[in-house]
Amino acid sequence: MDKVRIDKWLWAARFYKTRSLAKQAIEGGKVHADGQRVKASKEITTGITLSIRQGWDQVEVEVLALSDQRRGADIARTLYQETEASAAKREQARAERQASNAALHSERPNKKQRRQIHRFIREQE
Repeated sequence: MDKVRIDKWLWAARFYKTRSLAKQAIEGGKVHADGQRVKASKEITTGITLSIRQGWDQVEVEVLALSDQRRGADIARTLYQETEASAAKREQARAERQASNAALHSERPNKKQRRQIHRFIREQE
C-alpha cells in the first residue's frame, strides 16, 4: 500500500470515530499536512507530518505506516508517532488549563469558616 486517503487514515489511526467526522475536521481546517491545508481526498504517504487539532489540543504526528482498515488501538498507535515538541507543548497547555480551572473553581467555605467570616464582618462594623 503506497498511498491512502487522509480521511481514511485518520479514521484508521483512531483520531476520529467515523470517516465523516474526519472529513468534517479536514474541511474545517483542523488538519494540515506538512503545514498545508488539505482536502479529504488527499493521498498521504509515510513520512508526512500531520498537524491535527482536537478540542483544546494541537497534535503533530509523523506518519509511520499506512492503513485503510480500522483495527485495535494498539495497532493504530503504530501508524504514527507524535513529535516530542508536540507532546511537551500539549502537556504544558494541559497543566495551564488545570491551573486556571483550579483558580476558577475554588472551594466554598464550610460552616465553621462561614461563621468566622460573619464574626469578622460584625467586629469590623
